[in-house]
Amino acid sequence: MIYLGRIFLLATLLVVSVRQSESVCGYESCPETKANMVNIHLVPHSHNDVGWLKTVDQSYYGYLNKIHHAGVQYILDNVVSQLLQDPKRRFIQVETAFFAKWWNDQSETMKKVVTKLVEEGRFEFTGGAWSMNDEANVNYQGVIDQFTVGLKFLDETFGACGRPRVGWQIDTFGHSREQAAIFAHMGYDGQFFSRMDHNDKDTRMKDLTMEMIWDASESLSGVNLFSGMLYNFYSDTPGFCFDILCTDEPIIDGDSEENNVEERVDVFLEYAKNMSEVYITNHIMVPMGGDFQYEDAKVNYKNMDKLIKYINERQDAGSKYNIFYSTPSCYLNSLHQSLESWPNKTQDFFPYAHEKNSFWTGFFTSRPTQKRFERDGNHMLQVAKQLSVFANLTSEEHNEDLDYLRQIMGVMQHHDAITGTEKQAVSDDYDRMMYDAIIGGSNNARDALRILTNMPNGEFNSCLRLNISECAFTKDGADNVMVTLYNPLAHSSTQYVRIPVKDENYQVTDAKGKIVPSEVVPVAWQVLALEYRPNDTQHELVFMGTANKIANYFIKKVESSESKKISPREIEGSETVVENSLVKLVIDNQTGRLKSVEMNGVSEEIVQNFGVYKTHTSCAYTFRQDGDIEVFEDDLEFTVYEGSLVKEVHQRQNDWISQVIRIYEGVNRVEFEWLVGPIPIDDKLGSEFVTNFKSGISSNGVFYTDSNGRELMKREKDKREDFVSDLSRQPVSSNFYPVTSRIALQDDSKRLVLLNDRAQGGASLEDGALEMLLHRRHLFNDGGGVGEALNETQYGKGLIARGKLYLVLDSVQDGDTITERKTEKELFLPFWKFFSKTSENSIAAVKGLPDFNDLPQSIHLLTLESFTETEILIRFENFLDKSEGNVISFNIRDIFDSLGGLSIRETTLDGNLPLSDMKRFKFHARESGSRPSGVEYSTAQHKSLQADQSDEASLFVVTLYPMQIRTFIIKTKNV
Repeated sequence: MIYLGRIFLLATLLVVSVRQSESVCGYESCPETKANMVNIHLVPHSHNDVGWLKTVDQSYYGYLNKIHHAGVQYILDNVVSQLLQDPKRRFIQVETAFFAKWWNDQSETMKKVVTKLVEEGRFEFTGGAWSMNDEANVNYQGVIDQFTVGLKFLDETFGACGRPRVGWQIDTFGHSREQAAIFAHMGYDGQFFSRMDHNDKDTRMKDLTMEMIWDASESLSGVNLFSGMLYNFYSDTPGFCFDILCTDEPIIDGDSEENNVEERVDVFLEYAKNMSEVYITNHIMVPMGGDFQYEDAKVNYKNMDKLIKYINERQDAGSKYNIFYSTPSCYLNSLHQSLESWPNKTQDFFPYAHEKNSFWTGFFTSRPTQKRFERDGNHMLQVAKQLSVFANLTSEEHNEDLDYLRQIMGVMQHHDAITGTEKQAVSDDYDRMMYDAIIGGSNNARDALRILTNMPNGEFNSCLRLNISECAFTKDGADNVMVTLYNPLAHSSTQYVRIPVKDENYQVTDAKGKIVPSEVVPVAWQVLALEYRPNDTQHELVFMGTANKIANYFIKKVESSESKKISPREIEGSETVVENSLVKLVIDNQTGRLKSVEMNGVSEEIVQNFGVYKTHTSCAYTFRQDGDIEVFEDDLEFTVYEGSLVKEVHQRQNDWISQVIRIYEGVNRVEFEWLVGPIPIDDKLGSEFVTNFKSGISSNGVFYTDSNGRELMKREKDKREDFVSDLSRQPVSSNFYPVTSRIALQDDSKRLVLLNDRAQGGASLEDGALEMLLHRRHLFNDGGGVGEALNETQYGKGLIARGKLYLVLDSVQDGDTITERKTEKELFLPFWKFFSKTSENSIAAVKGLPDFNDLPQSIHLLTLESFTETEILIRFENFLDKSEGNVISFNIRDIFDSLGGLSIRETTLDGNLPLSDMKRFKFHARESGSRPSGVEYSTAQHKSLQADQSDEASLFVVTLYPMQIRTFIIKTKNV
């Protein structure tokens, strides 16, 4: 049987080789449609989660199918086989992570066959990123990176025919405006999705607004994306799931009493009729597939062939329905050619509710420790990529380690990874992969630093347990330790550094031997009490470090107390004032709570509380409160530690909530380091643990949350942009939104902002109040998804989470939010700390590196990485929005030269398409009042930068509008 299969494959290869000159991909390969009929675009697809109920490898290999039937390798094997049977058949592949794994296992013969299918437009990539990413919890940097990885693989494997033209975000739990902007900047023509608030969808079906033009940026003009909502879901038409995983009736057309052709066609056409009534053109798209379907592709295609045959046969009797195999891009092409005009969309699609009482706002916070770990992985990825460029690391091992970290971070953007909506065993596997990948990346960073500092024997260890104030490198002592700070930002930065140490005296010096002021602060006893934490180091050494790119600081144990030890302060009177030159905090001595904050010339009563929402039926996805918040009313125990560099208030709320409030000299924000867990479950109920900050600011129900770390979105309590939502049963959870970097509110004079260190759910449920959901634990086994309760444990007890919030109080003036933008970048990509042992003779002279410090202050070095053996990818971003900044121009010739550039070309955002080649469908909005007279296209709004080393410096000027990102490929050496 195997032998016969090979003969067939070789014969097929000969046939397709003869047709090579006739092969076309893209829109030219789309099937013909009929003008006076309802054209039914039948789209065969399989939605393959990169981890969910099973791990990535289990889902690929078809292992443990008793948990969930999924075997991606067999899906691809059998789809390819069936596509070869009939040139009309089509299939779309979405997740590049799975396809790349399969591709690398194929023979050269099979690769040629698949390449021909791609070149004929019959095996088409849609979406094309490494995974189908979440849109709520992701930061834009992670999304861009994982699209770069996926699209680069497709480009290197298939060339232009492998490049997707359409986004396919059909299973994400709500949709962000920034995701739409990213698609537009990558040159995509549109996107489709299938999850939307049920009230929103009902309204859109009634108003014929299921498809729209999404204005995806308030700061940049022309950034829009055609976006369409699927009629039913991404799975099959009800009653027409032909997969072996389904139980629907097949189409029986033989000479049998079971013949059901007429009945089945009638039912399908009735469905098509109902569907066509809610869309405005004579085209409808019907997805045929679902989760991990097409493992036996023959069953699917055989029945779809019959469906197509018998529906189209009815045209002879006057039927107005025309059905054929198609793809989302071909469907979009038909819409473009229809010359219709479309409604506009300006905000986003959060929060999502699939039915009453089911707002999917819990996953904004689910698995908070993993959400933080994902940030650490991204942090190391940016550090390792930059250092690998500077040190010119090109060995096979270095490339493999860096690629693995890129790919695992792509996996972690998946809508069942960073969301925390996977089974516990899968979560554990994500952690394993991330840990291995971070170790590989840190090895790259270590080897680069050995070159760049002339210390070939330097350890340059990374401490991955600093989140619990523990570092294996310093647990036995911090005498003669070198701390190397790496700054991944463009501009020189000054930040406070905290190193776990023993209770000893230390001296800190910089690279020039100058003594740097430092202090030794006790670690909160609740952290020391963690059962799995070794208690060799019960203090942290604090000093201020400055780094352009690489800076070395030296720690030495001394006899005298050059590092001031901070002792507890005596508490007297009715309140305690904790202040430095920039910030003043007042603590109520009776309650132990924050009472007021003064900073930036603004004073405001701000009270912080902790509380819990009790629930019977929340799960990994949804947050369903059963009543009002239960605020913990008990007084907090607190201790104050005051030094000249740092001042801390250590608070204890109860056995499972504690916190350190911290202010640093010269830093214009307040840090709240919270510790929550183990969450008790003695009452057999689930818990949503929150903290809120209440002020007297008259915000009138309006607040703002970021969109994936970029532009702020205006929110109004109890309101939605395009529809009326039923919030009656869930007035709390329905008002939570994803917060990946900051949430804010203001009135005419004052502004209150919270910034966070991981994705979380946030809300403003009362005027002047901001609330953040910190940690969750539930006992309810949700019946609609992951299939197990979100009951995270560690060492036999409920999981303990530790994290940080940062508070800023300011006046309301134009441009004041610039500091928030800068703080976002510093908190998202702070110094990475490396540790080495030193001796008296150690010399760590940093080699000259490219200097980005001359870039304008609003310009962010978003990406610097090796792209190929001879190319470097670099991205610059103007991170201010239109209310904060202006158009900025700067010259990158010096950077180009310092990187050894021979030539430079500009690309789309993902780095894989020359910007000059970008040509997007242009759709017209209804509000313009006119319909297009012919098909139109849009191209880049500025001239693509292209130059080489012999050109004048004036050709290297880059202009960035507020919120604009530009991507360049620098060729550095001849092959």
